[in-house]
Amino acid sequence: MAMQQGAARSRLLASLLSRRLTQTIPSLSSSEPLQQQRRSLSSDSDDEKIITATLFPGDGIGPEIALSVKQVFEAVKAPIKWEEHYVGTKVDARTGSFLTWESMESVRRNGIGLKGPMTTPIGKGFKSLNLTLRKELGLYANVRPCLSIPGYKTRYDNVDLVTIRENTEGEYSGLEHQVVSGVVESIKIITRQASMRVAKYAFHYAQLHGRKRVSAIHKANIMKKTDGLFLECCREVAAEYPDIVYEEVIIDNCCMMLVKNPALFDVLVMPNLYGDIVSDLCAGLIGGLGLTPSGNIGDNGLALMEAVHGTAPDIAGKNMANPTALLLSSVMMLHHLHLSDYADRIHNAVLSTISEGQYLTSDLGGKSTTSDYTKALIDHL
Repeated sequence: MAMQQGAARSRLLASLLSRRLTQTIPSLSSSEPLQQQRRSLSSDSDDEKIITATLFPGDGIGPEIALSVKQVFEAVKAPIKWEEHYVGTKVDARTGSFLTWESMESVRRNGIGLKGPMTTPIGKGFKSLNLTLRKELGLYANVRPCLSIPGYKTRYDNVDLVTIRENTEGEYSGLEHQVVSGVVESIKIITRQASMRVAKYAFHYAQLHGRKRVSAIHKANIMKKTDGLFLECCREVAAEYPDIVYEEVIIDNCCMMLVKNPALFDVLVMPNLYGDIVSDLCAGLIGGLGLTPSGNIGDNGLALMEAVHGTAPDIAGKNMANPTALLLSSVMMLHHLHLSDYADRIHNAVLSTISEGQYLTSDLGGKSTTSDYTKALIDHL
């Protein structure tokens, strides 16, 4: 019986790896800095076989889980050199936020980055750190694969879908003002350029990874002009991909369908606010944000992978944080860099560690520390 269970677990792990939870995030255009770094991998000189990636450890538990990633990369001997940048202590006038101009230049220069959780200080005059990164770096698409992890039981089995969120406009354009006392107005921006861009990206992603269906999520029955324009763009792009099934689903109905039967969906593409909500909902289907990788892609070929969970200040510094989301996001980064051998080894180790259930952090129902979890994962390498 035990041998049968072990064989079944091995088959499931192999199936998941073949599907690649953290698949390559395709780019619709190339990043010359990143292309130069990739070319260096084929050089005969050992000194040149290293790719420099920007690392934002972040706040709260961020430095702890970033350390876990660095330790795993060192153990697997991944050819990555980290260029670390931290959140500043005062507003940088050039960015309007606590992110420094130098840190964003680092991402532009390297073409690739990994980001831990960041918290924007509460108060007037502070721009969101995440919004600043997306705007300044032109990271227009957020990609979150959601795939069930063997050995970690949730209410749903065999969840396998991807949310693609427009990252730069919509209700998150940040355009708000007071009309009169007691009345404020927030402006939702939808443009043809941004909608076409993310729609093309969604269908390109689906085609590249053998996905069969793309669902455009909207509220065009109420927001006829804004969401209507978004749907027009999706329809236009869908016509170029006759082999992919295209459908349109109203956002509220989409949420109901997801919790009833996630298997109804494959790739979901949507404007900014809906994407923020639905991507978190989908993360909940597989166990939460602590198990969900995420990546952002830019028009200029930049890619910034990130853990999208919070900074968890209540457990910061206590060696209790779960590094899985940042680890899987780093796997996504390795796939993007065409370093799939390293990516698959780390991914397999994560799946094996969670499946065994012996060294799990408290959020996963275990009693192990961050260090214990990381050591167990490295042992699986």
